[in-house]
Amino acid sequence: MSILFSPAKLGPIDLRNHLVMAPMTRSRATVDNLPNALMAEYYAQRATAGLIVTEGTSPSPNGLGYPRIPGIFSLAQVIAWQPVTEAVHRKGAKIFMQLMHCGRIAHSLNLPAGAHVLAPSAIQAAGEIYTDAEGLKPHPVPETMTPGDIDATIAEFAKAASNAIAAGFDGIELHAANGYLLEQFIRPNTNVRTDRYGGSIENRARFVLEVLEATIREIGRERVGIRLSPFGVFNGMPLYDAMEEEYGWLAAKLDSAGPAYVHLVDHSSMGAPVVPASMKETFRRAFRGVLILSGGYDAERAERDLAEGKCDLIAVGRPFLANPDLVERWKTGAPLNEPDMSSFYAPGPEGYTDYPFLGAGKG
Repeated sequence: MSILFSPAKLGPIDLRNHLVMAPMTRSRATVDNLPNALMAEYYAQRATAGLIVTEGTSPSPNGLGYPRIPGIFSLAQVIAWQPVTEAVHRKGAKIFMQLMHCGRIAHSLNLPAGAHVLAPSAIQAAGEIYTDAEGLKPHPVPETMTPGDIDATIAEFAKAASNAIAAGFDGIELHAANGYLLEQFIRPNTNVRTDRYGGSIENRARFVLEVLEATIREIGRERVGIRLSPFGVFNGMPLYDAMEEEYGWLAAKLDSAGPAYVHLVDHSSMGAPVVPASMKETFRRAFRGVLILSGGYDAERAERDLAEGKCDLIAVGRPFLANPDLVERWKTGAPLNEPDMSSFYAPGPEGYTDYPFLGAGKG
């Protein structure tokens, strides 16, 4: 009897299976950061997952680091998201919105007028970022967030969570991974502040925990999850000696805060350092909520980790990107479509809604 394909629980939320579609930036929103009918089709195609977590969606004009990523800070965006959630719910899946503030991984050409590139400290990210207007540009030196900026950003996250529920989402996931703003506060290489938000891990994690508490107050703990990437190095996040100890401390703090789930990312299948088994075991032991693991899973490994109690749900990214009917393919052992990397972030339906389903038709 398969665990992976059997019904699951996420607090009070019933899921049709233990499979989560992981959040993946796809850059198909409008230039005004509005979701659209193409996005509704994309998510509805993949709604045989138990839970879908959307692409990173900005809670603030300041958080729109990349071209054509959606927002959830305006009434127009709330209204535009509603057909997406309705389409997914009609197909029987649940859907959480990932709230992603890009922080220093941004460029002014990708931001609306009046928005700012903000970060815990004025430390420039290495490398370049794509802009529709002028192609690749070096990352700028971000502005150091003032205490007022911090308070305002926490309030933006809380309002974005409320907006997501108004748009029909079942909950939200805070993106505290992959080198974006929340993780920029946690990591010592991007946070050299000397105030109450810098220095010790207790201080560096303060912003993340305050955002978590604010969103929980706004919409309830059963509707809030958080994604972390200990040992992740994406977007200029090098490993450091105290990482396992500090993330272990954070696991206990998250257990006290009580979000619905922690989603741990392991990108070693894509060339990142391996997340030690001991780190995953620490979260399993210290955090009593639902634990989601992601990173290079196939059906066999997913089934095994669920059976061994290593986690409660399994999240999958690229296989879902290229296989809208991934659940059926995994159930039957059918071959998988391969993802077309050239179309990951390009506008339009190619490499987005045109991946073939099993058999005739497109669902």
